Amino acid sequence: MLLFSQPGPHNTNAAAVEGIRKAKQLNTDLVFASSSGATARIIIAEARKQGFPGKLIDVRSVSDAQARGLNRMDAETKRELEAQGVVIVTAGHALSSGERGLSRQFSGVYPLEIMAATLRTLGQGVKVCFECAVMALDADMIEWGKPVVALGGTASGADTAVVITPGYSASILTTRIHEILCKPALMPDSGSSGRNSST
Repeated sequence: MLLFSQPGPHNTNAAAVEGIRKAKQLNTDLVFASSSGATARIIIAEARKQGFPGKLIDVRSVSDAQARGLNRMDAETKRELEAQGVVIVTAGHALSSGERGLSRQFSGVYPLEIMAATLRTLGQGVKVCFECAVMALDADMIEWGKPVVALGGTASGADTAVVITPGYSASILTTRIHEILCKPALMPDSGSSGRNSST
């Protein structure tokens, strides 16, 4: 396993190299988080460099009511990525979206939020990889029961890559992380919530 000295977007190129190399070796698809398109562009470039034949699946955030229904990825960027063969999945976060609304309203903690916090003990990127793979499976963009490589990050970029066989969100505990390819060795104290997003 490749360990980075610090989390963050400066690891995106190295994480992309590791993730694509492993996806090629396993003859499988690559799932990654990119809400703005910046990480997607780096992954596309590395996939071309390595001659990656598999599917590239970008799991982006949903549009936000606070942003007046706008998505963090503008329509032009979405078209650009799709023209380069990237499959875009837009979905609510598998480990938080509905429950977060309830916990904010009723000041409680719910099972999926506990699961997300537990995954974060291995790093925010591991949680993002897990979540994106489940979301891509829910959207029928990857094959059920087949391992894929997932990339995720801490706040922005990608600093983590895993080999994972996701379960559907309705059977989320069947998800299996087989291998951690790379991740940050040192995680900063993210406070009590630990909630970050990946772009």
